[in-house]
Amino acid sequence: MTLQGITEDEIVNYLVHTPGFFERNAQVLASIQLTSPHGQRAVSLQERQMEMLRDKIRGLERRIMEMIRNGQENEAIAERLHRWVRAVLLAHEDTTLADVMLDRLRHEFMIPQAAVRIWATPNLALRDGLSELTVTQPISDDARSFASSLNMPYCGLNSGFEASKWLDDSASITSLALIPLHHHGECFGLLVLGSPDPTRYSADMGVDFLLQVGDIASAALTRLVD
Repeated sequence: MTLQGITEDEIVNYLVHTPGFFERNAQVLASIQLTSPHGQRAVSLQERQMEMLRDKIRGLERRIMEMIRNGQENEAIAERLHRWVRAVLLAHEDTTLADVMLDRLRHEFMIPQAAVRIWATPNLALRDGLSELTVTQPISDDARSFASSLNMPYCGLNSGFEASKWLDDSASITSLALIPLHHHGECFGLLVLGSPDPTRYSADMGVDFLLQVGDIASAALTRLVD
């Protein structure tokens, strides 16, 4: 847009570099009328600036409330994680360790279903006397290879994974989190979290919390291997 050969950019540049213009022409500010963003009524420049300031304050208030909510949620998660770790540490019997870990995990984090399996590897052997436990039941080589291939937890739809069959009611599960368990860099197990809600575990979700759960579960279950 031009005004008698003068562009808007030139006008803006003049006003920015001539701060005394509105001091010498105060009546210009008082006469400027703008359209309110909250209706079609005309408002003064000062009123428009106040509306912009109020909108900015409301935006900041929303961000602060969001930060407070996130802080409260993180605090609640930390408290639940603490209770889960404490329960796992207090499970002194090797034969009940996996069951306690899964039961408390389901309870603290409202996870509909959870299961875990561990297995022998070339460098790790399952301890004697644990072969009858659910956690040590045999699984296929394909399932082991898949677990070993995971660099990060898998989150997404249940595409008929063998691990989903470890859950009590696998037919109802539509989304899964599959968390590999490691000892000295070697995969020796897989933790499975399942939900009938297809959005509970999605490919775009953050996995920081699941990594923490995997680290804790790995550390706890190393008691069952030599």
